Amino acid sequence: MSKTFRTLDDVDVKGKRVLLRVDLNVPMENGRVSDATRLERVAPTITEISDKGGKVVLLAHFGRPKGRDAKDSLKPVAAALGQVIKKPVAFADDCIGEAAAKAVAAMKDGDILCLENTRFHKEEEKNDPAFVAELAKLGDIWVNDAFSAAHRAHATTEGLGHKLPAYAGRTMQAELTALEKALEAPTKPVIAIIGGAKVSTKIDLLENLVSKVDALVIGGGMANTFLHAQGVGVGKSLAEKDLAATALRIMEKASAANCAIILPVDAVVAYHFAANSPSHAYGLDAIPADGMILDVGPQSTARIHAAIDDAKTLVWNGPLGAFEMTPFDRGTVVAAKHAAERTKAKKLISVAGGGDTVAALNQAGVSGDFSYVSTAGGAFLEWMEGKPLPGVEVLKQR
Repeated sequence: MSKTFRTLDDVDVKGKRVLLRVDLNVPMENGRVSDATRLERVAPTITEISDKGGKVVLLAHFGRPKGRDAKDSLKPVAAALGQVIKKPVAFADDCIGEAAAKAVAAMKDGDILCLENTRFHKEEEKNDPAFVAELAKLGDIWVNDAFSAAHRAHATTEGLGHKLPAYAGRTMQAELTALEKALEAPTKPVIAIIGGAKVSTKIDLLENLVSKVDALVIGGGMANTFLHAQGVGVGKSLAEKDLAATALRIMEKASAANCAIILPVDAVVAYHFAANSPSHAYGLDAIPADGMILDVGPQSTARIHAAIDDAKTLVWNGPLGAFEMTPFDRGTVVAAKHAAERTKAKKLISVAGGGDTVAALNQAGVSGDFSYVSTAGGAFLEWMEGKPLPGVEVLKQR
């Protein structure tokens, strides 16, 4: 990746003011950070720059504020970050203007400063040139370590890359390297597992993937739409019946590209959408008219395992069933454990991403066993859809 992107290996940060864009958009409960995963992800970049004598000036957004709002302040997040990296993190109550300038001017080499929520200024999301210029005054170089915001062309995620020398942070570098291994230059055969509730949210994704992968497993509520399109009765299951023509078009495109589409051949059916409702596995020709498909059945699970065994690279986005409820998490959990075993045995490169996917892998206890798990929701999806990401494009060497 270093051929196309400049990374921290390409710059001496000592004595430099480093504007470091990070993702600090963490869940909070009662004013405290309830999940520090994203803080742990950015810690290596922050500590590396600090240890090398750079002045670390953190830029981040939090929530979707409409102007300044105390509940969306980054102050408690900065305090939690200090605990994670075991270094003091100073805080300035604005990201531009006198408060920010004074705080940056007071920094010594190795100091870490978090500026207030960039979205307190509407110019951030508009990528306003005057706002970008104000931010740029505070730094000598810009490092982007927020892949999760890379699909947005905002002032701190893209604009600064045109004003200051631009580099990828270690989290961004790891993400881009993993993604390149998954779809840009993968070890073949490549399989994608795509699940979730709706086809409508993933049409672009499916259309891009059929031209890039050797096999595509479709699960979750999405699979019901494909089954319905083929004339299978899906009872009262979640299905977007108006998208039958879209599903058939995607299948035709897959066939033309020699991509095998793997749909369920049996299903776990219940009569109530609730945890532990009585359920039974049925073949596709016998789905009860008043039943709901809530998970893949045992024969489908065996087919998915066989497809994983045939692959060298796996890309995964979305659960195979209603994984948030037992026992309908079984298909997802069992497939995830199987992929993790193949990965541990060095027989598979596995890359997964998206909110529900991360939650499902955590539930299965295997997120640490995958080659790479992306915590970036929208950016990961847009990358899988084949769309250029503004925050990545600006890092490319010209």
